[in-house]
Amino acid sequence: MTKRTSIKDAKRIDNASDIEEVVSDKRQGWRANAATARRRQRRYKKRLVDELANLTQESESEFDSDSDSDK
Repeated sequence: MTKRTSIKDAKRIDNASDIEEVVSDKRQGWRANAATARRRQRRYKKRLVDELANLTQESESEFDSDSDSDK
């Protein structure tokens, strides 16, 4: 059985198309119906996109602080 998607998996995403490969729901077959499975997948994707935004902001702020200290 595959593991569920974690926020830590956001580091494995380089392109927007990678999100489809990274997101996995190990309980997809157990969901009541296809609609709940799709909803769960959307939530996993949203969590990963939010984490990517946070990682990007952190790296930009680190870059800005590094460039400021070089002056």
